[in-house]
Amino acid sequence: MPRMLRVNMTDLSVKVEEVPEAYATLGGRSLTSRLIADEVEPTCHPLGPSNKLVIAPGVVSGTSAPSSGRISVGGKSPLTGGIKESNAGTPVAQQLGRMGYKAIVVEGQPQDDGQWFALEVDMQGGALVPVNGYEGMGLDEAFKKVFADRGSDKGLIANGPAGEKRMASAGVCFNDKEGRASRYAGRGGLGAVMGSKRLKFVIVDATGAPGVALHDEERFKSGQRKLVEGLRNHDVTKPGGALSSYGTSVLINILNEVGGLPTRNFSAGRFEGASNTSGETLAETVKRRGGAGTMGHACHPGCVIRCSNVYAREDGTEQASAIEYESNWALGANLGIDDLDKIAEMIRLCNAFGIDTIETGVTLGVAMEAGLAEFGDGDGAIRLIEEIGAATPLGRILGQGADFTGRAYGVTRVPVAKRQGMPAYEPRAVKGIGITYMTSPMGADHTAGYTIAPEILAVGGKADPLDTDGKAEMSRAFQATTAFVDSSGYCLFTTFALLDFPEAMAGMVDTVNGVLGTEWTADDLVSLGMETLSLERAFNERAGLTSAHDRPPEFMRHEKLPPHNGVFDVTDQELDSVFAR
Repeated sequence: MPRMLRVNMTDLSVKVEEVPEAYATLGGRSLTSRLIADEVEPTCHPLGPSNKLVIAPGVVSGTSAPSSGRISVGGKSPLTGGIKESNAGTPVAQQLGRMGYKAIVVEGQPQDDGQWFALEVDMQGGALVPVNGYEGMGLDEAFKKVFADRGSDKGLIANGPAGEKRMASAGVCFNDKEGRASRYAGRGGLGAVMGSKRLKFVIVDATGAPGVALHDEERFKSGQRKLVEGLRNHDVTKPGGALSSYGTSVLINILNEVGGLPTRNFSAGRFEGASNTSGETLAETVKRRGGAGTMGHACHPGCVIRCSNVYAREDGTEQASAIEYESNWALGANLGIDDLDKIAEMIRLCNAFGIDTIETGVTLGVAMEAGLAEFGDGDGAIRLIEEIGAATPLGRILGQGADFTGRAYGVTRVPVAKRQGMPAYEPRAVKGIGITYMTSPMGADHTAGYTIAPEILAVGGKADPLDTDGKAEMSRAFQATTAFVDSSGYCLFTTFALLDFPEAMAGMVDTVNGVLGTEWTADDLVSLGMETLSLERAFNERAGLTSAHDRPPEFMRHEKLPPHNGVFDVTDQELDSVFAR
């Protein structure tokens, strides 16, 4: 029987609840957003007692479906001021799914502002226990200590030093399958919401978990076979394909070539040092150094795409897990830095402090624009991240994100949408993803509607990235489909096969039907996703985010971006047409 845990931090109670019938077919993002929309006052302070933190595995998480270990975290964002869902790939999603927990809802705040708590979850329910001695500790060290004390078979969710200090760049951290503190629901400051609840850890013990109940086992298995076949035959996702061989950083050279790699705080679309940080160079470096380094790493059991990696130092010892494209770009090209060792060290620090690498990289770009360090200065960038970890006055400014830092230092080139830093695709060079950045309820978020697939990779068709025609409709369809995928528990990268292979798409839908007992078809995905988007946008409107917030930063309207020397010329009318009010 599916159930939820309701954790009240005010009276320190934990209750097991039956899942309401209205939530029976929801999971992941659709469930976190529905719960937040139903239970949180949109005008509340995101760090106050009225906000809630919701953690929900996807519908198929915990089953044998491939690449399905995604978990969503939701709340009102202290960064954007609107509703937020951020997700991660982790064994914790599979553990909670097998245990029958559709969601953990954390509400209220403790009276004692000096005590931290851990939520211990098992098959019987949950309990809050005081934890001391972890304040300010890097999450790499904290995870090792918790696993040593509680057992390496547990699942672990945590906020780091930045979340303790309620910084808007703080994410929620999960363990990978080897127990590293490296899998993040990083965007939107939800680690600060967790910190505002004085909740340091969630420790998951899945002993005795019965597994996910299937309404139609044969339908599930048939769909699973179709999806696996698609993933194993698509050039992007297959074994030995682009993602497993070079990681997501394979996109560095590709985006640089098309002039869409934001460089030195979005002042150019090409970086002369791109080849030094590319996926090809990353793979060569990992192979040459040996030791702890590896490509083709899976963030959770059952992932067949294996796009992650572990980066080793010259001496073979582990330095960072992992150098993903967005982190690589944010702390590399965006700062004018082309040294993988410096980038890896910054990623290691971000993971330890519990901060989003994308927001941090965009923030440092703005800080360099303000003169706090020089573009290309890797040591200077590391020093600024250390300021965040130490929570110095400067670090507290930087830890609040790019928008806050830009206002603090009077910078006008601040690449944000709804106050969230833009990821690694230049809107002036890739118009469809720019529309997604501006119009998504989540703020600037490439995963909210990944039009890069057709615009850059020719997956699901081919579209000219510089053309604006039809891009509003494209972004809408991608955003809606993504909302469904984020609810299913599947990795976004499965959509490469789904877009090109109709059988794989039908297989994915059938696995969901097999779990839920529904009769959805592939044609239903957009309408189901639009239901989630509609309630998210309604929440944002009540929170004060109107169509005026679906706009690009002013500089992108008039500053021409080399090498194409174009501006973001999608009109306000076209942006408003994505979600006509």
